[in-house]
Amino acid sequence: MTKRIVIAGCAQEVSTFNPVFSTYEDFNVAFGQNVIEKSLGKNSEVAGMVEVLGAAGGFEVVGAYSAGATSAGPLDSASWNRISGEFLEALKPFAGEVDGALFAMHGSMSAEDELDPEGFLLAESRKIFGEDIPIIYTQDIHGVTTAKMLQHADGVAVYHTYPHMDFSDTGARAARQLVRQLNEDAHPVTVRVPIPALVRGEQLITETGLFGNQVSYLRSMHDDPRILNAGFQIGNPFTDVPELCSQVIVVTDNDEEFGRQVAEKAANEFWGNRFEMHQPLEDLSEAVARAAKMNGPVMFTDAADAPSSGASGDSNAIVAEMINHGYSKSVLAPIVDPSAVIRAVEKGIDGRVTVNLGGNLDRRFTPIEVLATVVSASDGIFPLEKWPSIEHAGPTVVLKSDNFTFVVFSRPVNLVDRAPFYANGIDPQDFHSIIVKSPFCEPEFFDNWCEANFNVAAPGSTSADLPSLGHTTCARPMFPLDECVEFVAEPQVFSRGVAPPFTGPL
Repeated sequence: MTKRIVIAGCAQEVSTFNPVFSTYEDFNVAFGQNVIEKSLGKNSEVAGMVEVLGAAGGFEVVGAYSAGATSAGPLDSASWNRISGEFLEALKPFAGEVDGALFAMHGSMSAEDELDPEGFLLAESRKIFGEDIPIIYTQDIHGVTTAKMLQHADGVAVYHTYPHMDFSDTGARAARQLVRQLNEDAHPVTVRVPIPALVRGEQLITETGLFGNQVSYLRSMHDDPRILNAGFQIGNPFTDVPELCSQVIVVTDNDEEFGRQVAEKAANEFWGNRFEMHQPLEDLSEAVARAAKMNGPVMFTDAADAPSSGASGDSNAIVAEMINHGYSKSVLAPIVDPSAVIRAVEKGIDGRVTVNLGGNLDRRFTPIEVLATVVSASDGIFPLEKWPSIEHAGPTVVLKSDNFTFVVFSRPVNLVDRAPFYANGIDPQDFHSIIVKSPFCEPEFFDNWCEANFNVAAPGSTSADLPSLGHTTCARPMFPLDECVEFVAEPQVFSRGVAPPFTGPL
């Protein structure tokens, strides 16, 4: 007998410290079968889900709803109410009509009046579907899985890569658990070990860093039939919510003791490496002075203003330091400034325009007056190089001012590769210095051909200097926000319908 599976999604990563709220208009929304159709052939969670269910045979896949947006500030109340309402209304026709549900989520979503959006959606979905059908969801490695999520779902599949590459594989792992529950009568028991640590640094790159050891271990556990899913979340340090932490999550087929062993082993090894995983940053002034003496190309990593992590993208801190230094090398700088775009478009190609760049959204930055030539204009729509995403930056212009070339967007978008430059007729290798607003990129994008990568200490809502951000909501004490933080692994066990109370990561 054919089993019917409904697929839905709701995903965004936010920075609590970004002063600009996200809105409904920032989301790409799909209804019905378009949820499936727009994902097929892509490296996406939904594509992975569909592929596994198709290969298993005996499954019918139906789409309900999906909403996804580029990382940004928290979602405003009205927009959250609309998105959550649409999500749940789209599921209601499937009540009593499906055998299981798969949700593509993020885990570090946050709204003005709801600090656990994914937990809310899972709880309300359970009310719609009842207690009998399995619900399994996917999460980013930077997600914040909560007790509420685990209480109302049967399992979670977490990305195994950072930078993220395994979108489809993560969806496939979620679907494989669903198949085992429906076809093999697997009984999921979930064990999680919260760790009071927030980390941000190069050692988190799963292919080369220390964190990759824990991820590889958990990935290898999928060869054991006792494991339904296993993953490690380092949370998103910029999403200041009550259950923010790092954590190991292991879903077993009714083997709590084995889940405890696996989760504790990964958690303890991670805790022992926490100091090495904390990112050292370079003084901005010293980095600019050093770069000015190099042949280049060089890159400046401005992780503090990374839109992919939830920042506004309108920091001009590095450019301001370069101007103060009298920097004469050619510089390529992306920046979000909708008012500058409007003025440039009015002047037209080859026109001369005076604009105040930066600080248009995040007022901690002081605008810089720039006299520039309008080089080009575009609609700001482009695909990323490896992520399954079409970016919508809004009207975009390229401005040339002396040795500085600015790519100016109307809206924040993921700046995780070279696509924003290529889409506007620019090759970053033609410049001595490139400002990259992403904590990490695939090596071939920049690092492989750059003489140096300066990961600088700059202000911003996604700064790796975590104590400087001002967390007020997450559980404390928390490394590195506090001194003398202790950790003893205390596994929490979730068996559908029964959940322990959340008491913080300790």
